[in-house]
Amino acid sequence: MIPVSKPYIAEQELAHVSEAVRSGWVSSLGPYIDAFESRFADYCGTKYAVTVSNGTVGLHLALIALGVKPGDEVIVPDLTFVATANAVVTAQATPVMVDVRRDTYCIDPDQIVRAITPRTKAIIPVHLYGHPANMSAILSIAKSRNLLVIEDAAEAHGASIDGTRVGAFGDCGVFSFYGNKIITSGEGGMITTNSDETYRRIKHLRDHAMSKDVRYWHTEVGYNYRMTNMQAALGLSQLNQIESFLDKRSRILEKYRKYLAPEGVECNPSIDASCVNWMVCAVVNSLGRSKRDLVIDKMREQGVDARPFFFPVSALPMFAKADNPVSMELSENGFNLPTYFELELEKIGMICTVFLRSLDEVR
Repeated sequence: MIPVSKPYIAEQELAHVSEAVRSGWVSSLGPYIDAFESRFADYCGTKYAVTVSNGTVGLHLALIALGVKPGDEVIVPDLTFVATANAVVTAQATPVMVDVRRDTYCIDPDQIVRAITPRTKAIIPVHLYGHPANMSAILSIAKSRNLLVIEDAAEAHGASIDGTRVGAFGDCGVFSFYGNKIITSGEGGMITTNSDETYRRIKHLRDHAMSKDVRYWHTEVGYNYRMTNMQAALGLSQLNQIESFLDKRSRILEKYRKYLAPEGVECNPSIDASCVNWMVCAVVNSLGRSKRDLVIDKMREQGVDARPFFFPVSALPMFAKADNPVSMELSENGFNLPTYFELELEKIGMICTVFLRSLDEVR
């Protein structure tokens, strides 16, 4: 089976993780934590970066550190992984799902404006599948309405707009290092910020809100959202190779476009931004969810894995329903095809043949 994704772990990663283990610094203190945070901040062009145990808690911690409180509303795109909305609920705020733009798959600034109420506190734009959201428009809206902006950059390491990398636009940026991401630490995440106050608040809350001056004196309810030194060793090693990872993923996407575009299959958009290819997207208009899922089944029978786009968050049973037609259309007609560093370019033609043949069989 050709998988949709798998991590690339080489000798550099093994050496660094082994060194972390042998050093005895296996928990949440150690030199790799500091090095990973410093290097990631430099890479994103932010003043600070703080490691966390995963991207979801990173979103939650950013919300709490920035002052989002129970009863506040936070605007999120309807088409995203559920973690974006779950983090808002964990902060005891209310996620308000709005539609995405058809040309970028990212949150629609016009829909943000329509969704703002007196209870709105923040916006979480998601750089979906590696395409940056329209940060210029979003920041303009936020400034005019005194709203916070937290970038969900879990899928977009290295993407940029006019030379500024994602994670450096909002009050905070949040990244995931799950095993299928562009770089991985196994589990793990990172929060970026340029604010001294926000940085201090994140660090304080992340470590059980323990006083720096009095051991085991906790000034408020905090969290254990820390990354281990072993994970940081893996993450730092991956970050050192990120440009080669991004280059290979770019070449993979171009190969897919070569085979699929002539057949009328839409691949990842690229509008007014320098996108990265976290996951190859293939959208077949008017196919529908049931046929899309049948295509995936047929592909798997032939040894090629694929996965569907995310469900709209508002379609899930625990969230309020919303009428967001673009999110629903993309969700019902979208595929993610194999995308990982070690995927041989020569295999992409075969993958596309399997995909197109399966598609013809169910149409």
